[in-house]
Amino acid sequence: MDAAGAEFEFKRTNRKPTYPVGEELRSYLSREGREVPLPVSYAQLRGFTAATPLLERGKDTLWETVAYPPEEMEHLSRGLLETYALLRGEGGMSVFSHVYVDRVDFCSFGNSQPFRVRIVNAYNENHDYFYVKVGDASRVCGLELEHLLSPNRMLYLTWGETLVEEHVTGIPGDIFAEKWLHADGHHPVRLAKELIKFEERCVVRLLGDMRAYNFVVAVTPDFDATSIRVRAMDFDQQSYDGRLRFYLPGSFKENRPFVQLCAQHINAASALQYRREEQSLIHRRLLAAPDRVRDLLAAMRTTPLSTPDKAKELAEGLAEHHQDAAFRQHADMAGLIGESLARLDRILRAG
Repeated sequence: MDAAGAEFEFKRTNRKPTYPVGEELRSYLSREGREVPLPVSYAQLRGFTAATPLLERGKDTLWETVAYPPEEMEHLSRGLLETYALLRGEGGMSVFSHVYVDRVDFCSFGNSQPFRVRIVNAYNENHDYFYVKVGDASRVCGLELEHLLSPNRMLYLTWGETLVEEHVTGIPGDIFAEKWLHADGHHPVRLAKELIKFEERCVVRLLGDMRAYNFVVAVTPDFDATSIRVRAMDFDQQSYDGRLRFYLPGSFKENRPFVQLCAQHINAASALQYRREEQSLIHRRLLAAPDRVRDLLAAMRTTPLSTPDKAKELAEGLAEHHQDAAFRQHADMAGLIGESLARLDRILRAG
C-alpha cells in the first residue's frame, strides 16, 4: 500500500445504482454452472414481518434478526436449506438432513442490503453462514474475476435477480487494525507483503472501495510462523468509479494503520518485488483459463457497469499511473481490465 495516498479522503456520494445482469452475462453464468434454479429469492426474504436489532456484547452490529409468519417460515427454512445444499454440495440434500436454519439476519447498511443465513449442524453445533443478495451485475462480475484471477476460489450462485454467496472467513480489516495489528502471534512483514499484493490485485482487475471493513485478514498457523492472506469480501464496487485512487486500498483514510505498517517494514525494492510476484501469479491464472476470462470480459462489455464519463476518467488515470497510453483507447470498464491484463503480459515478457 502506498503511504502517499493515506491522506486522501473520499466524500460520501449517492449509492451506486444496481445494474441488472444482462443476457450475455447470464449466458456466461449458465455455461459456467453459476446460474441454477434457487428455491428462495431475495424478494421472498424481503417479506419479513418483524426485525430485532442484533447486538454483540451490547453493541449494535448493524444487523437485524428478522421474523416471518410461521407458515411462511417453514417454507423458507426448507428452501434456505436446499439453497445451502446447492451452494456447498451441489444439491445433495441427503447429507444435509441434520442441519437447520438457526436465524436470518438483514442489514440495510450499504448497497447490497444482504440477508445473512446462519446454518447449524444439529449433531455438533458447528455453524456456517451464507448470504442472499440482489443479483447486481457489478457484484457478480467482481466475484467471477476474484475466482479467476485471485488465489481465492469463490462459491456463489445466481438465479434471476437473486445472488447467493458463501461467507468469506477472516477477521474484518477494521477489527484487525484495532485489536490485532500490533499483537503478538503474527509476522508484521508477512502482513505488509500481503497488503501490497492485495493492492496490486485490486488495481489490475479494478476492484474498488477496499476500505478496511470491506476486506478480511485470514491468519493460518504455519510450522514456523503464521500465514496471512488479505481477501476482499465485498464486490459491489467492481469497475464502477472513475477515480484511480478508488482502486488503491492505500488511498483510504480507513486503511491508514495498514499503510503505516507497510511503510515501517517494507522498502521500495521489496515492494516492487512483491508487486511483480503478484503480477506473475495473475498472469499465470490468466494463462490457465484464457477462454473463460475472454468470455467474461466479452459479457461485461455488453453489460452496463458504469458510465462513459467514469470509464474515460479512469482510462486517463490508468494511462498516467502506468505511463501507458494504450489505456486511453478504451471506452468501457471491460476494455480497461483487458488492457490491464495485456499490460501484464507485455511487461512480464519484457522481463
